[in-house]
Amino acid sequence: MSEVSWYGVRCVFRHRELGVYEERLTLWRALSPDEAIARGESEAREYCAALDGVEYVDFAEAYRMDDEPGEGAEVFSLMRESGLPAGEYVGRFFATGVERTGSWG
Repeated sequence: MSEVSWYGVRCVFRHRELGVYEERLTLWRALSPDEAIARGESEAREYCAALDGVEYVDFAEAYRMDDEPGEGAEVFSLMRESGLPAGEYVGRFFATGVERTGSWG
């Protein structure tokens, strides 16, 4: 690719003291997925350096966006093959019951 595009990059972190993993999505303009991942990983290391007890687990994925970022823009998409029924799939991979969520008021 020789054209600059927007990419969403997902990096995974481990917060040792909290006993949790974090997935962060960041946006980058890059010429290729490899360049976007390199920039995302560089930012991931800076993120860890600013926090105690947080490590980057060396896992990153990139998604090339078709449009400019804006309201309603898709910033990341992941497809996974699975024979699980919908409820079991969500329970296994997303809503396991141990996520840390909150409300904003």
